[in-house]
Amino acid sequence: MSTAPSDRARARVGRPRDDAIDDAVLAATIVVLDEVGYARLSLGDVARRAGTSKPALYRRWPSRQHLVLAALERRIGSVRPPDTSCTMCDLAECLGLFVEAFEQLPPGVLAPLLADSADDAALRAELMARLFDPPREAVRRTLSRARERGDLRAELGLDLAVDLLGSFVHYRALFGHAPTTPEEIETAVETLLQGLATDYDSLLAHAQGVEVVAQPHELHAYGGPSQAASG
Repeated sequence: MSTAPSDRARARVGRPRDDAIDDAVLAATIVVLDEVGYARLSLGDVARRAGTSKPALYRRWPSRQHLVLAALERRIGSVRPPDTSCTMCDLAECLGLFVEAFEQLPPGVLAPLLADSADDAALRAELMARLFDPPREAVRRTLSRARERGDLRAELGLDLAVDLLGSFVHYRALFGHAPTTPEEIETAVETLLQGLATDYDSLLAHAQGVEVVAQPHELHAYGGPSQAASG
């Protein structure tokens, strides 16, 4: 009796997915987004640049939106939560995580992606999981450690605190009406901590004596209250 697998078994197993094609397609997607934007991105153009076909794309991603999300997730990369034991420094770095994530996105992509997901719960969930949840979880872990140290109020709701920090960056990134500079980030952290901290003055004194190594988003050592916050 033959030991060769049946046609049905071969069809069920199929060919293994080629990671090289995945990498080429995701890289090509970012190139097209940078060149023509989200609205004019076509799967045919992406496929040609990646040296593959549109059917190959559809076997991997069910829609243009899912492909773009996968490419943006690849560009953002992993997110590492800061942990210097300096709550003010760490929260400034946390805001920097949000800023860095948005700076990795090509211009004009986030708003139409949000619009596309407005009536599609599954797409919206994937957008959150791929683009928003990684930096949110990093910030949440940093806030949790600060609360455990006793620097933040014990009753503080972590999810609300994450939203308060993230909304500052998200709002400016979406509407583009004001920059999100290191100085603005310091002011935002000071403003929030005066309502969240158990002892703001002691956190400020500690932060002024700590030198923090700049992260990839190039936030500098916390230099104390800005003019806007101390006025």
